[in-house]
Amino acid sequence: MNFDVKAVPSPSYVVEEQLLINNLQKMKSIIDQTGCKILLAQKGFSMFEVYPLISNYLNGVTSSGLLEARLGYEEMGKEVHTYSPAFQENEFDEILRYSDHLVFNSFAQWERFKGRVQKSEKHIECGIRINPEYSEIEVDMYNPCFSHSRFGVTLADFAPDQLDGISGLHFHTMCEQNSDTLWRTVQVVDEKFGPYLKQMKWINFGGGHHITRADYDIATLIHSINFMKDKYGLDVYLEPGEAVALNTGFLVATVLDTLHNGMPIAILDTSASCHMPDVLEMPYRPEIIGASLPNEKPYTYRLGGPTCLAGDVIGDYSFDSPLKTGDRLVFCDMAHYSMVKNNTFNGMNLPSIALHTVEGETKIVKQFGYEDFKGRLS
Repeated sequence: MNFDVKAVPSPSYVVEEQLLINNLQKMKSIIDQTGCKILLAQKGFSMFEVYPLISNYLNGVTSSGLLEARLGYEEMGKEVHTYSPAFQENEFDEILRYSDHLVFNSFAQWERFKGRVQKSEKHIECGIRINPEYSEIEVDMYNPCFSHSRFGVTLADFAPDQLDGISGLHFHTMCEQNSDTLWRTVQVVDEKFGPYLKQMKWINFGGGHHITRADYDIATLIHSINFMKDKYGLDVYLEPGEAVALNTGFLVATVLDTLHNGMPIAILDTSASCHMPDVLEMPYRPEIIGASLPNEKPYTYRLGGPTCLAGDVIGDYSFDSPLKTGDRLVFCDMAHYSMVKNNTFNGMNLPSIALHTVEGETKIVKQFGYEDFKGRLS
């Protein structure tokens, strides 16, 4: 962290531009070594202020529907790939306008929209998402291949007679995992869908690749990419979201009050439920600069948000000195899946968004207020 915590409003998400560049350079080296294409998954990180920067390194974006497709088209201006479990009739023509690749979740969806794709004025590559029925994710909420998953076509339901116009296959089976998992998955995909890969131009490895994590095995990722390129002559796409912004951002918060109920408690101006919902959904415990696990330092507090939700608790942390009203706390790794998932439950205002540039300027990109809250309602 290189910025002054007093230089931003509280609460604020602050992205360090240099840390983002470090991640992008690592991904660009993989592109250069393999010839693959890497796309930003906007579902994980959609801070379009830095899209021009990202476009210097990556090949485009992947989108989950119309709004993300339009955002990537307008703000990055490179390849736009769009996948949805089910496309909506009234949005499809506009999705065609913004997309270069479309991935369909079922052959029924492909047949429903095939004619409209073929009548499009521009060429659009189309693919089918497959479910290899192999995953190493233990939490079902984040496992695209758990029992009765709605994502992708299994081998039993694959329809080779409906492949006319399909140029690629897509799988997404990973979440925050290393490349050894990818390699085992690639082998399953090869074994099950190899006969169909021979007919394809490209394959998309989806997301969940923790490429920018310190212990990530890049050599095995490169091996997995080259395996598909060498065996089938395929172009290979990857679409990480979290890995692009991993460890690049912070959430600055302020202590509003302290109290005692069996243990010391601090109420912050930031909410787990509203501003970092994965803390409750995953769940996980974010790191705080200067804090430790409970009882490791002299003063342990339970940190909670200002909402009415009883479970709006961030976690228990210990500090070198007692917390007091006005103290600022800095949560780590808050760029991905925070801005894109936050909400205004209880009338909570959204954190401001700031960028600390490589030139040393702390730039306030966006601040929110009543109109943003009201505009989501009717």
